[in-house]
Amino acid sequence: MRNVRLLAALGLISMAGVAQAEVSGTATIVSDYDWRGWTQTDYSPALQLSLDYSSGAWYAGTWGSNVGAGGTSDPSTEIDFYTGFAGEFGDSGFGWDVGLNYYTYPGASDINTLEIYGKLSYSVVTGSLWYADDYFDSGESAYYLGLDASIPAGPVSVDLHAGLSDGDAFDNAAYTDSYTDYSIGVSYASDNFTLGLKWVTQDSDDVTSDDRVILSFGTSFPWAK
Repeated sequence: MRNVRLLAALGLISMAGVAQAEVSGTATIVSDYDWRGWTQTDYSPALQLSLDYSSGAWYAGTWGSNVGAGGTSDPSTEIDFYTGFAGEFGDSGFGWDVGLNYYTYPGASDINTLEIYGKLSYSVVTGSLWYADDYFDSGESAYYLGLDASIPAGPVSVDLHAGLSDGDAFDNAAYTDSYTDYSIGVSYASDNFTLGLKWVTQDSDDVTSDDRVILSFGTSFPWAK
């Protein structure tokens, strides 16, 4: 099933047109790679790169980061591939976004995971739903509900996030039950550079991932002339 869905994603790529195509990218350094409340780098820094292509409503891209605690048994790299379509419902102000995201881990391909997602946005608020039928080699399904807001406040943006991880993979897994994660942050953008600071926490009772403050500094390409 996972391979069928990946082929479907590649099919979307082949059908898309090239009109109004744009290529962009980002490079970011973070003091800790946070994913849904959990550290992916054992509270250590990460370098994260992305490359995106868009053509009309269709987009595709890849994103990568170092992961793990540096042990030989851990994957050291995560590379994600994604594709989807995004747009607006006429002049209503509501935006939509649907797509596929495939998480891959070179050297640890057994935990590669494909998620399908959908998003709705209005003004500064975005809600999202992510679903995987085999969540990181658990043999069980899982979903993630996210709610985000990015509120302009003078020269900075106040960024709020709340998320719920649930599904059979959490109900039956030995390591954790369903849980929620939260973050509060501020970011400042100038030209093609962004500086961010956020506080992250989650409420799982089974596995400890410390509350922490994460600093990030990034740039986007192409740089304006």
